[in-house]
Amino acid sequence: MARPERGALHCPECGFVNAEGANYCQKCGAFVGGEPRTRESVPGDTTIAYQLDESGDLHPVDLERVGAEGGTLVIRSGGGRSGEAFELGGEQTRVGRSPEADVFLDDVTVSRNHALLVRRRDGVYIDDLGSLNGTYINRRRIESHKLADGDELQIGKYKLAYLER
Repeated sequence: MARPERGALHCPECGFVNAEGANYCQKCGAFVGGEPRTRESVPGDTTIAYQLDESGDLHPVDLERVGAEGGTLVIRSGGGRSGEAFELGGEQTRVGRSPEADVFLDDVTVSRNHALLVRRRDGVYIDDLGSLNGTYINRRRIESHKLADGDELQIGKYKLAYLER
Protein backbone atom coordinates (compact mmCIF):
# COMPACT_ATOMS: atom_id res chain seq x y z
CA MET A 1 0.00 0.00 0.00
CA ALA A 2 1.45 3.38 -1.01
CA ARG A 3 1.96 5.95 1.73
CA PRO A 4 0.63 9.45 1.19
CA GLU A 5 3.20 12.15 0.52
CA ARG A 6 4.51 14.10 3.47
CA GLY A 7 2.21 17.04 4.14
CA ALA A 8 -0.64 15.54 2.06
CA LEU A 9 -4.14 16.51 3.16
CA HIS A 10 -6.95 13.97 3.51
CA CYS A 11 -10.37 15.24 2.51
CA PRO A 12 -12.77 15.17 5.49
CA GLU A 13 -15.67 14.38 3.12
CA CYS A 14 -14.41 11.68 0.74
CA GLY A 15 -10.95 10.72 2.10
CA PHE A 16 -9.10 11.63 -1.12
CA VAL A 17 -5.40 12.44 -0.57
CA ASN A 18 -4.70 15.98 -1.80
CA ALA A 19 -1.33 17.67 -2.33
CA GLU A 20 0.20 19.78 0.43
CA GLY A 21 -1.13 23.33 0.39
CA ALA A 22 -4.46 22.44 -1.24
CA ASN A 23 -7.46 24.40 0.00
CA TYR A 24 -10.15 22.29 -1.68
CA CYS A 25 -10.39 18.57 -2.48
CA GLN A 26 -9.52 17.76 -6.08
CA LYS A 27 -12.11 14.98 -6.11
CA CYS A 28 -15.22 16.38 -4.40
CA GLY A 29 -14.50 20.11 -3.90
CA ALA A 30 -14.82 20.06 -0.09
CA PHE A 31 -12.69 22.49 1.94
CA VAL A 32 -9.48 20.76 3.19
CA GLY A 33 -7.30 23.76 4.18
CA GLY A 34 -6.85 25.34 7.61
CA GLU A 35 -9.12 28.22 8.47
CA PRO A 36 -11.72 28.91 5.76
CA ARG A 37 -10.62 31.78 3.53
CA THR A 38 -12.93 34.72 3.00
CA ARG A 39 -12.71 37.89 0.96
CA GLU A 40 -11.86 39.77 4.14
CA SER A 41 -9.12 37.35 5.29
CA VAL A 42 -7.22 37.27 1.98
CA PRO A 43 -7.07 40.67 0.30
CA GLY A 44 -7.10 40.46 -3.48
CA ASP A 45 -8.02 36.74 -3.45
CA THR A 46 -10.95 36.19 -5.82
CA THR A 47 -12.77 33.46 -7.67
CA ILE A 48 -13.47 34.01 -11.34
CA ALA A 49 -16.85 32.98 -12.69
CA TYR A 50 -17.58 32.77 -16.38
CA GLN A 51 -20.32 32.06 -18.92
CA LEU A 52 -20.18 30.43 -22.34
CA ASP A 53 -21.60 32.39 -25.24
CA GLU A 54 -23.20 30.87 -28.35
CA SER A 55 -19.80 30.53 -30.05
CA GLY A 56 -18.34 28.61 -27.09
CA ASP A 57 -16.09 31.45 -25.91
CA LEU A 58 -15.68 32.13 -22.17
CA HIS A 59 -16.59 35.55 -20.80
CA PRO A 60 -15.95 36.68 -17.18
CA VAL A 61 -19.04 37.40 -15.09
CA ASP A 62 -19.33 40.24 -12.57
CA LEU A 63 -21.10 38.35 -9.77
CA GLU A 64 -21.86 41.54 -7.83
CA ARG A 65 -23.81 42.92 -10.82
CA VAL A 66 -25.48 39.62 -11.70
CA GLY A 67 -26.45 38.86 -8.09
CA ALA A 68 -28.14 42.25 -7.83
CA GLU A 69 -30.28 41.43 -10.86
CA GLY A 70 -31.92 38.33 -9.40
CA GLY A 71 -29.41 35.71 -8.34
CA THR A 72 -26.81 33.45 -9.86
CA LEU A 73 -25.90 29.77 -9.74
CA VAL A 74 -22.16 29.05 -9.91
CA ILE A 75 -20.76 25.53 -10.36
CA ARG A 76 -18.27 24.86 -7.54
CA SER A 77 -17.33 21.35 -8.63
CA GLY A 78 -18.37 18.57 -10.95
CA GLY A 79 -17.94 17.86 -14.63
CA GLY A 80 -14.83 20.00 -15.00
CA ARG A 81 -16.98 23.12 -15.16
CA SER A 82 -16.01 24.89 -11.92
CA GLY A 83 -16.68 28.61 -12.11
CA GLU A 84 -19.38 28.44 -14.78
CA ALA A 85 -22.22 30.83 -13.83
CA PHE A 86 -25.91 30.91 -14.71
CA GLU A 87 -27.95 34.09 -14.26
CA LEU A 88 -31.45 33.57 -12.88
CA GLY A 89 -33.34 36.29 -14.72
CA GLY A 90 -36.75 34.81 -15.46
CA GLU A 91 -39.63 33.51 -13.38
CA GLN A 92 -38.46 29.88 -13.79
CA THR A 93 -35.12 28.20 -14.44
CA ARG A 94 -35.09 24.50 -15.32
CA VAL A 95 -32.11 22.37 -14.18
CA GLY A 96 -31.35 18.95 -15.64
CA ARG A 97 -29.56 16.65 -18.04
CA SER A 98 -31.84 17.60 -20.92
CA PRO A 99 -30.03 19.83 -23.45
CA GLU A 100 -33.12 22.08 -23.37
CA ALA A 101 -32.60 22.80 -19.64
CA ASP A 102 -31.60 26.36 -18.70
CA VAL A 103 -28.88 24.90 -16.47
CA PHE A 104 -27.62 21.89 -18.44
CA LEU A 105 -25.72 19.40 -16.23
CA ASP A 106 -24.51 16.58 -18.47
CA ASP A 107 -24.07 13.54 -16.26
CA VAL A 108 -26.05 10.34 -15.61
CA THR A 109 -26.37 11.28 -11.90
CA VAL A 110 -28.63 14.18 -12.97
CA SER A 111 -32.22 13.50 -14.11
CA ARG A 112 -33.35 14.94 -17.44
CA ASN A 113 -35.75 17.26 -15.61
CA HIS A 114 -34.14 17.35 -12.19
CA ALA A 115 -35.18 20.59 -10.48
CA LEU A 116 -36.91 23.90 -11.08
CA LEU A 117 -35.93 27.27 -9.64
CA VAL A 118 -39.04 29.43 -9.24
CA ARG A 119 -39.25 33.11 -8.35
CA ARG A 120 -42.09 33.63 -5.85
CA ARG A 121 -43.20 36.74 -3.95
CA ASP A 122 -40.92 36.09 -0.99
CA GLY A 123 -37.82 34.83 -2.86
CA VAL A 124 -36.35 32.15 -5.11
CA TYR A 125 -37.27 28.54 -4.40
CA ILE A 126 -35.84 25.29 -5.75
CA ASP A 127 -38.29 22.43 -6.27
CA ASP A 128 -37.13 18.86 -6.90
CA LEU A 129 -39.04 17.39 -9.87
CA GLY A 130 -39.08 13.79 -8.61
CA SER A 131 -35.45 13.15 -9.51
CA LEU A 132 -33.97 9.73 -8.83
CA ASN A 133 -30.89 10.98 -6.91
CA GLY A 134 -32.60 13.90 -5.19
CA THR A 135 -31.75 17.57 -4.74
CA TYR A 136 -29.72 18.66 -1.73
CA ILE A 137 -29.39 22.08 -0.13
CA ASN A 138 -26.59 22.44 2.43
CA ARG A 139 -26.32 18.62 2.53
CA ARG A 140 -30.00 18.02 3.29
CA ARG A 141 -32.36 16.39 0.79
CA ILE A 142 -35.27 18.66 -0.05
CA GLU A 143 -38.51 18.63 -2.02
CA SER A 144 -38.85 22.43 -2.00
CA HIS A 145 -36.62 25.05 -0.37
CA LYS A 146 -36.38 28.85 -0.28
CA LEU A 147 -32.83 29.72 -1.33
CA ALA A 148 -30.62 32.12 0.63
CA ASP A 149 -27.36 33.76 -0.44
CA GLY A 150 -24.52 31.25 -0.10
CA ASP A 151 -26.64 28.08 -0.13
CA GLU A 152 -24.85 25.03 -1.54
CA LEU A 153 -26.90 22.97 -3.98
CA GLN A 154 -25.97 19.43 -4.90
CA ILE A 155 -27.55 17.99 -8.01
CA GLY A 156 -26.04 14.66 -8.98
CA LYS A 157 -22.27 15.01 -8.84
CA TYR A 158 -22.45 18.80 -9.29
CA LYS A 159 -22.08 21.22 -6.39
CA LEU A 160 -23.33 24.73 -7.05
CA ALA A 161 -23.49 27.90 -5.01
CA TYR A 162 -26.51 30.21 -5.02
CA LEU A 163 -25.49 33.86 -4.86
CA GLU A 164 -27.66 36.95 -4.49
CA ARG A 165 -26.80 40.45 -3.35
